[in-house]
Amino acid sequence: MYNSRVVTIDDEPATIAAAANGDMGAFDLLVREHQAAVFRVAYLLLRDSAAAEDVAQETFLRAHRSLGTFRESQPLRPWLLRIATNLALNEIRSRQRRNGWLARLRLVRERPPDTPESLAMAADHMRELDAALSRLPPRDRAVLYLRYFLELDEREMAAALNCAPGTVKSRLHRASARLRTVIETRYPGLVPAHQRQDEEEPGDATS
Repeated sequence: MYNSRVVTIDDEPATIAAAANGDMGAFDLLVREHQAAVFRVAYLLLRDSAAAEDVAQETFLRAHRSLGTFRESQPLRPWLLRIATNLALNEIRSRQRRNGWLARLRLVRERPPDTPESLAMAADHMRELDAALSRLPPRDRAVLYLRYFLELDEREMAAALNCAPGTVKSRLHRASARLRTVIETRYPGLVPAHQRQDEEEPGDATS
């Protein structure tokens, strides 16, 4: 089981330098600070806790082997998330080849409802959103998750996805447009009522 306790490192560059020089205590501190985010991105992509733990462990193994080439002045988390994202996407592609189907993902947080009625409605919406997201390619789901669930900015997303910030913006735009199209055509109940009314009634045609 992955350790859920998180520490806060006051001087991360110095800790990275120590870990790169073979200080396993320093590397353990880095693992404990970032393990929750690494596990989370893997789990949200894979929806499988055992597979997510495997991805998280492999992420830190690869990071340990490559830490000597990491620029200590850069933030460590986006680099780790890039490794974890790539490993998780590779696992999804492997699942597709083996099983011929896409892993289903949930990319948004559900706010606790206040009433039984809102609970039922929220559950229905979550199922529909899950189904809508499952129709997107894994790369689109990854970029939407990094932006709207982990709330990374474009620079951090670029580091996690190993691409230019401008590429992140275009990928996010395309992924959002594709999700919007899927929702509007297959799950219109997810579109806010006022937006549906605006689309159905673009202007007053009376004279």
